[in-house]
Amino acid sequence: QVQLVESGGGSVQAGGSLRLSCSSSGYLGVACMGWFRQSPGKEREEVARIRSHADTMYADSVKGRFTISQDNAKNTLYLQMNSLKPEDTAMYYCAADHRTYCWYQRLFLYWGQGTQVTVSS
Repeated sequence: QVQLVESGGGSVQAGGSLRLSCSSSGYLGVACMGWFRQSPGKEREEVARIRSHADTMYADSVKGRFTISQDNAKNTLYLQMNSLKPEDTAMYYCAADHRTYCWYQRLFLYWGQGTQVTVSS
């Protein structure tokens, strides 16, 4: 079982930056990790994912503004968010998956509790 704990959320004005962190523990044979977000009344959407500490994918809406990375020594996943917009306001969730085919899955197996990001105009 993998435990994930997010931190780093908060309130920021449009154009500002935040860095989210996700600390993981438990079963460490994780093949994929990612960030997802959900706003009230909307479906959960993927923001970015990473595997093998190199391959990354981003939602079109965040390309060029957000960067996903991980520190294997610290078992921590990061999401650097720059040039934030009001439409980035959401609960952000860290997710992980140990399955070898996780890269091709829409949703991952393990989830954190989320951290709120609020961007004001």
